[in-house]
Amino acid sequence: MSELVIYGSYGYTGSLVAEKAVERGLDPILVGRDAEKVTAQADELGVRARVASLDTVADRIDDAHTVLNCAGPFSTTAEPMVDACLDVGANYLDITGEIQVFERLKRRGPEAEEVGVTLLPGVGFDVVPTDCLAAHLADRLPEATHLALGFDTSGSLSTGTLKTAIEGLGEGGAIREDGMLHQVPSGWKTREIDFGRGYRTAVTIPWGDVSTAYTSTGIPNIEVYASFPESTRRAMEAQRYLAPLLDTKPAKRLLKRVADRYAEDPSAGERADATVYVWGEAADDGDERVVSRLRTPNTYALTAETAVLCAEKTLAGDAPTGYQTPASAFGPDLILEVSGVERTDDDVRAGDEPGEFADVDESKGDASDVEREGETADDGVDSDTAEDVDDEVIEKREVVEAADEDAAVTDGDDGEESDDAATRRDE
Repeated sequence: MSELVIYGSYGYTGSLVAEKAVERGLDPILVGRDAEKVTAQADELGVRARVASLDTVADRIDDAHTVLNCAGPFSTTAEPMVDACLDVGANYLDITGEIQVFERLKRRGPEAEEVGVTLLPGVGFDVVPTDCLAAHLADRLPEATHLALGFDTSGSLSTGTLKTAIEGLGEGGAIREDGMLHQVPSGWKTREIDFGRGYRTAVTIPWGDVSTAYTSTGIPNIEVYASFPESTRRAMEAQRYLAPLLDTKPAKRLLKRVADRYAEDPSAGERADATVYVWGEAADDGDERVVSRLRTPNTYALTAETAVLCAEKTLAGDAPTGYQTPASAFGPDLILEVSGVERTDDDVRAGDEPGEFADVDESKGDASDVEREGETADDGVDSDTAEDVDDEVIEKREVVEAADEDAAVTDGDDGEESDDAATRRDE
C-alpha cells in the first residue's frame, strides 16, 4: 500500500492513532521533531521514523501518498503542512476541530483540485460523528433550513486538548446564520436536549460543524451544543467579562503551564468505559422536524478509529480531490463503519420536545449585533461578501500568517514547543 505519514505521532492522541494504524495492518512512517521520542515510538511499534519540523517536513514526506497531521494547535500547523503536501502531491488529513482551520483550508480547495490531492481536515471526533449525522439529517429532510447538533459526554481531556481550548479563550462562540459565520458570546444559548438518556441542559459551543456541516449539507442556519454542568455553563458565561484578560499571551501562557503541571491524560480504562451521546435536529420553515442520535465510544478512542478509517479510504483512492469534509468524502454512513456506533431516527413535529425553542439570554446579545473591533458583524455586508465576513468574524487575528511569538506548537498534543516556535521565542 502507498505510504502513510503520521505527523505528530507521539503525543497522546497521535500515539493512539499510530497504534491503531499498526493494529489495522498499515505500515505508517512516524514523523516528528523530537528525534528521541519519535524513534523510540517507531521502535516499539516496529515501523519507520523520520525527524522533521514544520520548516523541513516537505523534504521528509516527498514519498508520501497521504499525510495524517496529529500535531496541534492546528491553527498553527495545518497550513504549513498543507503547503508541504501540495508541494509533494500528497493528500492531507488532520484531526482538527477549529473553525478557522476548516474555513482557511476550504479556501485552498481549488489549489488541491489543480494538484489532484484531497484536503480532508477533521477526521477525528471533531467532526466525523457530527458531520455524518448532519448529512444523514439533510438526507431525511432535504428542505431543512435549520440544523442543530450536540453531544453529551463524560471523561477528562488530554493536556493537548486543554491547550487547544485555552488558545480559544476570550474569542466567544460561533454560529452560522443565513449562510454566514457569526461570532456570538460564550454560552450564548441554552436548551434542554434529549441526547438519548433523558433531557440535559446544553449550551452553544464553537464546534467545527459550524463550518463543516454547511459544506456537507448547505443548510444555512447551524448551531452546535454540548451538555455541561451548571458550574461550567456559568464559567462560560463569565468569559464575556473576562475576555480581554483571557485573550492575552500572558494569561494563555500561564494557563498552559497549569495544564502541563496538573492535567492528566485519560487512562485506557476511562476510554473503554465512556460512551458519547450525539444528537441532531433538522427543521424546515414549517412544522417538519427530524431528530437522529448516535451512540459512540469515547472521544479519543473514536478519533483513533475514524482517523485511521479515513486514512485507509484515502490510501485506497476513495477520497474525492479538493477540499472535503468526512461526510462529503465518504457519505453519512461512514460513522457506522466504526465498531460500537449505533444510530437511531425519530420522526417528530415542532414543539414535540421540551426546550424546542432555545433560551437566549438577551443580556448576552445576539448574532446580529455582536460588536467586534468596533464593528457589528452585519454592518454593510451583503451576500456577495460572505467570504470577507468569514475572515472578519471568525479570524480575530491571523494565527498562521502572523504567528504569536510565544505560541507553542505541539507534536500530537505533547505540549512541547516546535523548533520554529522556540526559535521565535528566543529571538
